[in-house]
Amino acid sequence: MTSISLHNVTKQFGNGFHALRGVTADFTPGTLTAIIGPSGAGKSTMIRMINGLEFPTNGQVKVEDRVVNRSNLKEIRGDVGIIFQHYNLVSRLAVMTNTLTGRLKHRSWLGSMLYLFRKNDMDLAFQALDRVGLLDRAWDRADRLSGGQQQRVGIARALAQAPRILLADEPVASLDPVTSEEIMQILREICDRDGITVIVNLHQVDLARRFASRVIGLNAGKIVFDGHPDALDQSTLDRIYHNHTEKEIRNEIPAPMLADA
Repeated sequence: MTSISLHNVTKQFGNGFHALRGVTADFTPGTLTAIIGPSGAGKSTMIRMINGLEFPTNGQVKVEDRVVNRSNLKEIRGDVGIIFQHYNLVSRLAVMTNTLTGRLKHRSWLGSMLYLFRKNDMDLAFQALDRVGLLDRAWDRADRLSGGQQQRVGIARALAQAPRILLADEPVASLDPVTSEEIMQILREICDRDGITVIVNLHQVDLARRFASRVIGLNAGKIVFDGHPDALDQSTLDRIYHNHTEKEIRNEIPAPMLADA
């Protein structure tokens, strides 16, 4: 069973920059995939494509057999939780309220505007906070927490959404090494316990090796490695992090793909 499918996806921005170049990849439930590569390789763009924050210039993105497009974004985003690098919390609101915002897509427009939540919403939020170890901080203001604790709230918010897919865009980039491991352990546990698809963008190769069941290496918008973390030897890492010139990139890409871009 495939939960996410990218087929020959190319993304060119208005300034001419190619973020992705003919990317094809499938993701199955119950796997944690780490996407690694140098800055500007296309990691965040790949994540944003799955959640409909960006759309392909060419190619197709599917989430559980639904082509991601503007007409079904609400439905797809209801199934896809996302964790951000900078937490995206409302600092003046309580941890519980921030967690409950994960339920807004399941409420009516009026309920969302007035922050009206049902008992089921509260139960899911309490369970999510318990899973990330913050049940005792439920009614503290979010800005009173450390960075690692705020990221845990971000994870709890995504869990409260009851997603089928979880995307994490560089979730540990702003955290110290010990806290980064704790966050990755939580994501690994979610993947194993809930059986959902987890995709994480990382700069830390050691974390990818330790916590991922699969690693995709991107360079200059292309997949240059897709396999088990154990296969990340030095020559593979050199290929992933090699600094390509534009001439090298063009020589590696088939002419029809360049024409489509």
